[in-house]
Amino acid sequence: MHMVIAIGLESFLVYKAIEGFLEGREFKRREKDILKHYLPQVEAASLLSIILAFLWQKAVRVWPKFMVHFILWSSFAMSLSAGILLICFQKPTTDVCGVALIAFAIGNGLYSCWVTQRTKFCTKILMKSLEPVSKFPDLNHPTYYMLVAGFLWMSLWILAVIGALNFYFPPLIVTALVLSLAWTTEVMRNVANLTVSRVIALYYLRGMQSSTQFCFQRALTRNLGSACLGSLFVPAIEALRIVARGLNLLEGEDEFMFSCAHCCLRIMESIFRHGNGWAYVQIAAYGKNFVKASQDTWKLFEQQEMETIVDSDITSAVCFLSGVCSGSICVIMVAAWTHSVHQSFTATISLLAFFVGYLMVSAS
Repeated sequence: MHMVIAIGLESFLVYKAIEGFLEGREFKRREKDILKHYLPQVEAASLLSIILAFLWQKAVRVWPKFMVHFILWSSFAMSLSAGILLICFQKPTTDVCGVALIAFAIGNGLYSCWVTQRTKFCTKILMKSLEPVSKFPDLNHPTYYMLVAGFLWMSLWILAVIGALNFYFPPLIVTALVLSLAWTTEVMRNVANLTVSRVIALYYLRGMQSSTQFCFQRALTRNLGSACLGSLFVPAIEALRIVARGLNLLEGEDEFMFSCAHCCLRIMESIFRHGNGWAYVQIAAYGKNFVKASQDTWKLFEQQEMETIVDSDITSAVCFLSGVCSGSICVIMVAAWTHSVHQSFTATISLLAFFVGYLMVSAS
């Protein structure tokens, strides 16, 4: 349903963009200005992020141990560099964006130091998960399909944003488009995730080499509803769980705050049992719905007393930081480009480039 609504909304707004371009003289000038200063940079950011996604995948396969450390610290270096660059432009809007990136970089650096002891465990998980990959030479094809689809969708999306300016309540429509883009790319990522999960699950459970193409078709049809539902809730649930775990680290004289944080963590863990990213394996392998798969997966963790091991895994954080690193690289390229041709667009396009770079790499 979401995909139908998203496609319908984008198609309608693209139509409004074309209509405004053909009919409205004032809108035509504004549309041309946006096309001139937005579209090239967004397309360039999309292409760059696709190239980076290919490089990340290849490098992680070949050098998993090195890449874990590299991603942790390159995301710190790139986000810090992007923040410093934006501050150097000496404009209020770019200063705000630059300070935000620098603050994130500091947090990223502290996190990288904190998880140093976990990187060895993360490397072992990656190496173990990559063992059967060589038996399926076309296993990456669904990811490539999703990246191409993401690039095409991004091109239509920027036209839809222009069309939103020729419609009622532009800020509201643009906000809806941004949320829809984030959800759509998350769905694309989970479709690829479900495809790979089924191929590998059948290999381990039944000792068979199933068709990647068939598993991809299954993910796009039978499992698409679960992918859409999970894409809506899992990112928010996991983000809130991380916040709750961070609050739980509060210790000191304020016993009330510590008790509240501890209570918040317990609530989030209860929610996490009904929706988590680990569920996609059972969805792919057994065809369960998202909620049932989440419950069964977490029950297995509890039965095997694996909760601590699961909490020690940082592979999801490494994937997230690879997206941040790519987004920061896109910001560096696009911000320098935009500042040289149209300075007033620098902050807006830099934010958009970061968003695009992060989403495209996350979709892989």
